[in-house]
Amino acid sequence: MQAMSDDLPAWAVRLRAERRNRLWSQREMARRLVDAADEDVRPRLPSRETMVRRIKAYEAGHNRPGDPYRVLYARAFGLTEADLFGEHDGRGSQETDDNLGVPWQRHDILDVSQTGVVTHLPYNAPVAPELVMYFLEQLPGHYKADMWLGPRHLIPTVATQAELIKELAQAADAPVRRGLLGAGVAYAALLGWLYQDAGDLGRARAWRAVALDMAHRSQDPQLISYALTNKAMLAVDLYDGRTVVDYTEAALADEAKLCPKVRILALVHQAHGHSMLPAKDKDLVDRLLDRAAVLVDRVDDGYPWGNACHRTLGYIDVQRATAYLRLGAYREAVALWDRILGTAPESARRDNGVFWARQAAALAAVPEPERVVQIASAAASVVDGTGSARLRKEIKAVACHATAWASTGPGRQLADIVARFA
Repeated sequence: MQAMSDDLPAWAVRLRAERRNRLWSQREMARRLVDAADEDVRPRLPSRETMVRRIKAYEAGHNRPGDPYRVLYARAFGLTEADLFGEHDGRGSQETDDNLGVPWQRHDILDVSQTGVVTHLPYNAPVAPELVMYFLEQLPGHYKADMWLGPRHLIPTVATQAELIKELAQAADAPVRRGLLGAGVAYAALLGWLYQDAGDLGRARAWRAVALDMAHRSQDPQLISYALTNKAMLAVDLYDGRTVVDYTEAALADEAKLCPKVRILALVHQAHGHSMLPAKDKDLVDRLLDRAAVLVDRVDDGYPWGNACHRTLGYIDVQRATAYLRLGAYREAVALWDRILGTAPESARRDNGVFWARQAAALAAVPEPERVVQIASAAASVVDGTGSARLRKEIKAVACHATAWASTGPGRQLADIVARFA
């Protein structure tokens, strides 16, 4: 990281470093602060341009943030106010990770590589084999936390662990190194997903690349194909159907050698890729998803990653309903969403919000305006708690399907909901 002026107060250096560490512009930082505000605080915040000027002043050390900006910064970064604004002597405060019992310097995790990835100081001690299982055992908890919390609060924890795994893998001998590389693929893929969900596509792309690199080093064909499907997942959000198809075809190149779970992921994303192509081949999309559906009950591997097909209720139906919306099969999509969301667990707030928004989009095209407004409002209420940019994007997309009734009462209500995310 480029050295900063010694004249700046520590909190100003920290605010700028945390923002740059996430690849956020100052305008994006302003949006994040607004998103972090409670409903009663948000209307009292100044205009976006004024917020940007405040951020520039804070980072230049001209004036120290007061209420409510201290709280908003802490929420946006997923840190405590003490972390951001506490007094430091410039050498970094030593803290202890409660799980590992190893002291670390807070300034060690603030350096950023050319790929935008947080870097630690090199680890040079012997690497215990037990660390592989330590990291793998934590993955299911991270996946559950993602469903409940979304990316905002989970990224700092997973980023620190992912970078530590990279350092340990560099120091370890085989076969411990192979195990750490496997764990590293899972953490890099998860972190890539979290950044993707948070809307940081540059950082998401960097971690997807890290996952694929570590997968090749591990020499495990399951991990290589899994990492390729994760590259396809990012291309889905970019609406780049041809790239999605290319990555998934590469993932399935040795399909006979792959476990059912990896084949499911590749087939599902291949279906999404084809739903984006100009041909709009619904029969092909259905065939790919039917092939994936047959495999779901055969998933019995020991890999702790890639378990969305079991973790998400009605997983294949969710994928089919999502693809049908792109294909213009709106009534079929609505029928699927009505069935799926009638049994969805309330705890999966972020995922439910995304599903509600997609259901509302299909209903908007049918159209059923009153239901659209009701469902879109419920989806919008989830955004503040999760920080999911993907959900924000899905809600904004609802309006694209409602142009035929935009001038009606429900149309104006929907416009008010969507305007929050402009």
